[in-house]
Amino acid sequence: MIRIRLDLSYDGTDFAGWARQPGRRTVQGVVEDALALVLRTARPGLPTPRLTVAGRTDAGVHARGQVAHVDVDDGLWEAVRGRSDRSPQDALVARLAGVLPTDVVVHRAAPAPEGFDARFSALRRRYVYRVSDDPVTRDPLRRSHVLWHRRALDVVAMQEGARTLVGRHDFAAFCKPREGATTIRTLEVLDWERPSTGPDAALVVAHVQADAFCHSMVRALVGASLAVGEGRRSTGWLAELLSGRLRDPAGAVVPANGLTLEEVTYPPDEQLASRAEQTRAIRSHDEVDVLRVPGAGGAGC
Repeated sequence: MIRIRLDLSYDGTDFAGWARQPGRRTVQGVVEDALALVLRTARPGLPTPRLTVAGRTDAGVHARGQVAHVDVDDGLWEAVRGRSDRSPQDALVARLAGVLPTDVVVHRAAPAPEGFDARFSALRRRYVYRVSDDPVTRDPLRRSHVLWHRRALDVVAMQEGARTLVGRHDFAAFCKPREGATTIRTLEVLDWERPSTGPDAALVVAHVQADAFCHSMVRALVGASLAVGEGRRSTGWLAELLSGRLRDPAGAVVPANGLTLEEVTYPPDEQLASRAEQTRAIRSHDEVDVLRVPGAGGAGC
């Protein structure tokens, strides 16, 4: 078997999230089915391609810089080039382009370095959430990628409140609970800005980066920040939510359409295996701690 790294992007509008679900259209399901077709694994004795992803996105969430890996029989990997003189990686990308729908694209496919794990080797994930709080900035061509918000937002207040959340904390107040799963995360960046130039000019934009995210965490952070930006809550309210570890209806989870996974970062090749081992150890330790605390939970992205 050979491990293949895939770099891909997708428009999440018509997907029920990343993870394969019976009877529903998902990114994992679509890409795995395309891999099975291209690699011709639908034969007795051959394993079905199974993807491991860096970040499992929810229904409607987009990705520009998603990463996944799949383990493939080395004979099938070599055979994917067919009669062409292309490399297996170029042949796989080209053949996937011929069978995948237009709302998902595999940009690159290549043998992964030793020790690579798309999920556990990752150092961090970076998301961007885009909001239009002014009819002047509402572009109908981007309506599936920008949240249209009815009230004007105070970006300075949002940024002031957001900085109190940065660091390693229990984010139970900002995660949907899942039994036996941890809500402890290291939030590295939560910055709000209103760019003056570029494609996001005059929009309200959140940059969110962490080692990993629990279920609905980014959209909950954004929702709580919007309550501050509207003036319904003080700048200190976000810190109060964090310490209280309880969800507040005032900070509702915002719609998925404004959220895009922009980038997944990995260490140098020689550190991939040790990073994966370290991440597994941290997650196991956190989950043990969570199980000792009644009412704690939450996992996923």
